[in-house]
Amino acid sequence: MSLDMERTACIDVGTNTALLLVADLDPESGRILPVEHRQIIVRLGQKVDEGKVIRKEALDRLIVALSSYRALCESLGVGKIIAAGTSALRDASNRDEIIEEVDKATGIELTCISGTEEAELTFFGAVAGMTDVPEPFSVIDIGGGSTEIIMGTATGVNRSVSMDIGSVRLTERFFTSLPPSDSEFKAAREEINRHLASNLPPFFAARHDVFGVAGTLTTIAQVSMGEPHFVAEKVQGFRLGYDQVHLMLEKLRTMTVDEIVELGIPEGRADVITMGTLILHQFMRMLGVGTVTVSIQGLRFGMAQKELQRLRLQK
Repeated sequence: MSLDMERTACIDVGTNTALLLVADLDPESGRILPVEHRQIIVRLGQKVDEGKVIRKEALDRLIVALSSYRALCESLGVGKIIAAGTSALRDASNRDEIIEEVDKATGIELTCISGTEEAELTFFGAVAGMTDVPEPFSVIDIGGGSTEIIMGTATGVNRSVSMDIGSVRLTERFFTSLPPSDSEFKAAREEINRHLASNLPPFFAARHDVFGVAGTLTTIAQVSMGEPHFVAEKVQGFRLGYDQVHLMLEKLRTMTVDEIVELGIPEGRADVITMGTLILHQFMRMLGVGTVTVSIQGLRFGMAQKELQRLRLQK
């Protein structure tokens, strides 16, 4: 590692997953050089939609995950850890208590970011390091608690929206079991359509160049490629077509959790992937999106890029 580089860890604490990026930030070249990627499913948003409180067992899972990340960061010589909490933390009435407990147990300062800030960081993170990105372009981020759609260019965001339709939130709200009943599936689809119908029109301008981030997208890409396990290098840049998403949805809506796990989908995601796929399907259908380019980057890379800009200003 160059003397000018800063080894930094960026942690995205989502509704379902805690994601870690360790990267060397090079102020001289403006590059983000990934060193390590990790993900742990913590389901922080368990029942948050219903009770607006993060439960103790969810907090305990988060502390275990972040403690392991802290230890890894120390072994890798990380100089700074940046951690951001999203939808579940935003919705929780006990968010301040959660932040305090995490800091006390792990020494990691967790910041709750707004939907707007999440969208902007995700937008730039999705294409960080890419060349010849078409303009304008859009990014869709289907999370456990919310879905963000962002449109703009390499120099700025033109439009963004954060909707309370996420794979965990809507699974808990509409599905009593898997496979869901026809009536449950229809009710979930109508709720998704309601949110999309009032928010999608401005994004027609960038519907031909769409990037997708987060676990739903990367998992669908993995299964569509016939890969039994997630391989980052293969998933990155994969062009996921509407027909593939449609076939995946038709298959998933008839499957039990055990059958979904047999496809190579982790247990902590298997129970919410049907809903995540439904959200993506309706987005593509209603906006007329033919393909989505999958990016394994997203919020963590946006956080890293923001820190890199700060370091460059100091030079």
